[in-house]
Amino acid sequence: MKERIVLDVSKLPMSGTGTASPAWWGTCAFMLIEGSGFALAIAVYFYLMSLAPHWPIDAPPPDLFAGMVLTALLVISVIPNILVTRWARQRRLARVRSGLVVMSAAGIAVLAVRVFEFPALQVKWDDNAYGSIVWTILGLHTTHILTDLVDTMVLTCLMFTRHGDSTRRYGDVEDNALYWNFVVLIWLPLYLCLYWIPRL
Repeated sequence: MKERIVLDVSKLPMSGTGTASPAWWGTCAFMLIEGSGFALAIAVYFYLMSLAPHWPIDAPPPDLFAGMVLTALLVISVIPNILVTRWARQRRLARVRSGLVVMSAAGIAVLAVRVFEFPALQVKWDDNAYGSIVWTILGLHTTHILTDLVDTMVLTCLMFTRHGDSTRRYGDVEDNALYWNFVVLIWLPLYLCLYWIPRL
């Protein structure tokens, strides 16, 4: 007769953070899928450029100002985002709360500047293939900014409730910060494609 082995898991935490969390793996998988989508959009951009006699098609290059301001805001936002991640790992509730408020404001500021980027492209989405691809790329990235902003604002609200000071919520904050880093990082090659490739 085989002896039964019983493991006591009663002392294990109800949720994990980092690689111990299924949400972390889900966020990474989502970033991989979305990164592939952006890579395909960039490939389409270069394919259309290779077919066009001149690029951009029937439009001047985009104005640089709005894109430069947005890029600067995104890069600067990485600093409070890193701090929020650190504070979440240290379980410093007051600092996490203030960091999430700052990140919510950063997301709103980025979206406000993005409103001025679409006219700065100097082409409409339905004018030609160039207009379609640059609007698609900018629209996809805007969707990601908006998605993360909504998630950040929901987490901010949760962290100010009795549910905020829990391992699960701190893990959610870390996952959200990881995703914002992805949004910033993916913007850099998109910025080069949209604003500087047409000037070559």
